[in-house]
Amino acid sequence: MDTTVKTHDITNSETEAGPSVEGLQPFLHDACVTLYAPSFAISHDDGQIEGSADGFYHGDSRALARLTVAADGIALAPVRGAFEGADRAAFRSVLRGLGEETADPATTLHRRRRVTPGHLEETLEVVNAGRQHVRFRLIVTAGTDLAPVERVKSGHAQSPVTATATGSGLDWSRDGFAVHLTSSPEPAAVDPAAGRLEYDIALAPGSSWTAVLDCEAAHEEGDQFPAPPAQSLPWRTPALRSADRRFDHWLSQSAADLDRLRLTDPEAPADQFLAAGAPWFLTLFGRDSLWAARMMLPLGTELAAGTLRTLARRQGTKSAPDTEEQPGKILHEVRRATQDFNENFSLPPCYYGTVDATPLWITLLHDSWRWGLAPEQVEQLLPHAESALAWMRDHGDADGDGFLKYIDHTGRGLANQGWKDSGDSIRYRDGGFAASPISLCEVQAYAYEAARGGADLLRAFGRPGADRWEEWAERLSDRFRKHFWVEDERGPYPAVALDREKKPVDSVTSGFGHLLGTGLLNHEESALLAARLSAPDLDSGHGLRTLSSDSVAYNPYGYHIGSIWPHDTAIAVHGLVRAGFPEAAASLSEGLLTASAAFDARLPELFAGHGAAIDARPSPYPASCRPQAWAAASSVMILQSVLGLSADVPGGTLTVAPAFAEAYRPLKVEGLDVAGGRLDISVDADGTAHIEAPEGLVVKRQHATPR
Repeated sequence: MDTTVKTHDITNSETEAGPSVEGLQPFLHDACVTLYAPSFAISHDDGQIEGSADGFYHGDSRALARLTVAADGIALAPVRGAFEGADRAAFRSVLRGLGEETADPATTLHRRRRVTPGHLEETLEVVNAGRQHVRFRLIVTAGTDLAPVERVKSGHAQSPVTATATGSGLDWSRDGFAVHLTSSPEPAAVDPAAGRLEYDIALAPGSSWTAVLDCEAAHEEGDQFPAPPAQSLPWRTPALRSADRRFDHWLSQSAADLDRLRLTDPEAPADQFLAAGAPWFLTLFGRDSLWAARMMLPLGTELAAGTLRTLARRQGTKSAPDTEEQPGKILHEVRRATQDFNENFSLPPCYYGTVDATPLWITLLHDSWRWGLAPEQVEQLLPHAESALAWMRDHGDADGDGFLKYIDHTGRGLANQGWKDSGDSIRYRDGGFAASPISLCEVQAYAYEAARGGADLLRAFGRPGADRWEEWAERLSDRFRKHFWVEDERGPYPAVALDREKKPVDSVTSGFGHLLGTGLLNHEESALLAARLSAPDLDSGHGLRTLSSDSVAYNPYGYHIGSIWPHDTAIAVHGLVRAGFPEAAASLSEGLLTASAAFDARLPELFAGHGAAIDARPSPYPASCRPQAWAAASSVMILQSVLGLSADVPGGTLTVAPAFAEAYRPLKVEGLDVAGGRLDISVDADGTAHIEAPEGLVVKRQHATPR
């Protein structure tokens, strides 16, 4: 989902403040993000909102670019700042020297932040714990550029918008986007030109003063994808208690973040889906929303159903080269307006430039059915599944060679249209770039799994075509074996892609993990990939590198050429378990848990791929989104993999086979969901599993085996 603007031709100019970063994507690694989709706030860890990507945002627009607090003539020394849950944060500072008689601080500022849809609330509390009376002027400075989010992301400054004063605050507006900042109590002075609210504060010993700032932001036409009701959670929230408290903490924080990433389809407000992530992707994405919903299936099928229906309503119906729409195709992303990043890169409001969302949609429908989605809901979506299957055959395989592939026909869209969608992601072993059309290895696995799953659905619901799609899948498997496999000094492996000339793009990548457990490979081939994934060039000790560290193009800070993506690692863990290689899965899982602790249990979109042999704690990718839906949902997929959990509700069975749970047991998880009923599982220290499942399911238990 890369919309990074390439800036190789930009020359930094020296200023009094140092080199310019105009035109460079802002860094976020030290930011504090609080969110409640479709709104979020970004600040420094001292709570100050000022500069770069900082701000309060609503609906892809920046409502505030500045909100700072200062004490006139007095230094503010920050002592603590952190997010709390997902939508709150708190910051403490000392007013240095004010009211002090000893070295102990006497006067402090407690700044508490809360984000709700369309609102930022900041509570400022000044406390005098000293023995002296204190008097000072507190100054709040606010300002905004009302910039669209893609302009902020591309690092291009916008001109500030002049405020108008109200009795208790400031207002800004432009192009149908209005922002109101109010204060209670009213300030002693309001300066709209400077954006200043000033308060005269006098505090006796032991007393305090409080003010509440409320910023309201709204688009004239309303929210493109509104927030759902707070209590309408479309999944059960599990409670995990394991021998590894990092796991418990990661799952808990992930649940809080996922809750606040929920959005609804305005065409059917009961249907919810997960926005991809904050700050850059707080909207509907095909690939991301599908993967996140699939990872969340052990918590229920309602989110998956909402995601499937939301995307089905926007499924392609015609061929439109300017948006990459095609009949049956599932979209890439939806925005309020065209995103103009630069003269060479622009995406329309509804953009279909993705090769993998369509097969992933089919597989999510199949997996949701297996986890207990009501048959009538499945049946309503089958015409969309048939259209998606037809897209794979008629449009995804544009030249008839039997492989799904992509090419940017617009000249202004994404050059790469798989999940590794940065412009430099698909490379040969010698570092060269592959030319489009490109057939990705993992996309062929998605297509195989979609064709098989689609056939299962067609047969189960008495619709024609099941045999034809099973045959299509087997032909794909044979072709893949013939054309994708290459060899180096360590043996055979699948190339990351085929290029324009059908030549294998022979780099070693994390794509191996997406092939496992899909059925595309036989056991011997899966064993080769399990060994590759376990080797230190891919298994970094903090997760799976996107590109082997032995590769010429390897860059630990490369967006898709050496970094580590939590969802990518979780997919590999799940695939390894499905394919029968729990030892390799255990190592990658442990790496993610180590990383989760380093990021305060809020794993980012991606982080640097240096690895545990170099860094005890992983380094951030400085521009990474955090939180990100599929990074958070990865915690559920890891839990599913640890438990060896799979469901076949139509067949009446549930399987629990905790093949690599040794490091986490005793383990108890309450509040999973299968077929709409509660599922509780515990695994004793000796590996014995205890399951409380809904009635009507036959539970297949397997005793855990040591690693």
